[in-house]
Amino acid sequence: MSMSGAVRRKGWSRKQKRLAIIAGLGLVLALAAALVLTALRDQIVFFYSPTEIAARGVEPGQSIRLGGLVKEGSWTREGQENTFIVTDGASEITAQYRGILPDLFREGQGVVAEGAIGPDGGFTASNVLAKHDENYLPREVVDALKAQGEWRPEGDPS
Repeated sequence: MSMSGAVRRKGWSRKQKRLAIIAGLGLVLALAAALVLTALRDQIVFFYSPTEIAARGVEPGQSIRLGGLVKEGSWTREGQENTFIVTDGASEITAQYRGILPDLFREGQGVVAEGAIGPDGGFTASNVLAKHDENYLPREVVDALKAQGEWRPEGDPS
């Protein structure tokens, strides 16, 4: 009778080692993903409303996206210097942008501006995005306007 069949090797088989390595790498990958998402959780937001910017105490110079409505009667233009107020119904931030605004930029319409808060509390935009059709308003802006009681559905003149 052969002893080789009856004697078991001590230690792990190749398959067990391979599975342990794969499980270890999966654990390391999951931990790394969790750390990255935790560190970036504030940057995942598409944009902040003026109220959220005030509540969060955004640091001057920090790159953010500001979203809301362009306040009626607030847009002034001198050459390529544009100044307008972005509001969510509760708070307002004055934004400045140097350049040509999108064709769809209008007062009373939705806008998302990329840039940074200045030391004076104003917003300096490096890029401005306007709505892309008559029915578009970012969901977050609609939610903020509804929360403030300022939401007027399409066709409601009040």
